[in-house]
Amino acid sequence: MNELLPTSCKLCPRACGANRAAGQHGICGADDTLRVARSALHHWEEPPISGTGGSGTVFFSNCPLHCIYCQNEQISSGRVGEAVSVRRLAEMFLELQDQGAHNINLVTPTHYAPQIIAAVRMAREMGMGLPVVYNTSGYETLSAIRGLAGVVDIYLTDFKYASRELAARYSNAPDYPEIALLALTAMVEQVGQYRVDPSQIMQRGVIVRHLMLPGSLKDSKEVVRQVFEAVGNAVCYSLMNQYTPMPRCSDYPEIGRTVTEEEYSELIDFALELGVTNSFMQEGGTALESFIPPFDLTGVSSSNS
Repeated sequence: MNELLPTSCKLCPRACGANRAAGQHGICGADDTLRVARSALHHWEEPPISGTGGSGTVFFSNCPLHCIYCQNEQISSGRVGEAVSVRRLAEMFLELQDQGAHNINLVTPTHYAPQIIAAVRMAREMGMGLPVVYNTSGYETLSAIRGLAGVVDIYLTDFKYASRELAARYSNAPDYPEIALLALTAMVEQVGQYRVDPSQIMQRGVIVRHLMLPGSLKDSKEVVRQVFEAVGNAVCYSLMNQYTPMPRCSDYPEIGRTVTEEEYSELIDFALELGVTNSFMQEGGTALESFIPPFDLTGVSSSNS
């Protein structure tokens, strides 16, 4: 029995009720073990996260959302990953710090939040002094966000949809828009205004990512509008055009292409006209680049084992 985990899991908004403590699998795919697919410096996040030295990124296996266009499907499906202890996770954080990481970047952490909180506290007791980045889909409960107070310094959160219909079609989560908006507001209340140090490395605050989907300009504009009305320029916006059709998208022909320059330019113009002043935007051709590292268990096993 894993005492850190719930006997009726409600760690994410799906609230599937799995007895994770006893090893039952939740909708996310996780059981009573903590599974990691990669722990290494990552240079492909936003500039204030990756900086020059890289972000100390830990990619967790499994995912509560299971979007049909997921670019990390290898790990979100749980096919790749190795079980580690809370202590080993804390050691990974320290190893990333020793490698010169600007931060500890937790990718898809929601379903492992209890173990992660314990590992961060342990690592801090062992000398880890880096900001902690919670890199999430945005599909988070208010209780989960509140439970991260004092543990997380930076939220790197998605805001995927304003439309319940799109959220249902591509992520089987029609409640995503309202849940993501409530979670985002709670994140900003908790960690405050977006802040960087003199070298432009982020120390605290929120970055809101939106991956534009082909043919969904109207929804993307609505995402930006809702976020801006809720939190204004307290956050940094990251508007992305890197969408790449994945094999599972073959049954969804409307997203079987990349985003056009015209679609993306119109979204950027809309954001600027709305009053967004703090943002990152991507140049053309990003869909042809690889932002996906090899999930080969780099950095997961202890060098002493």
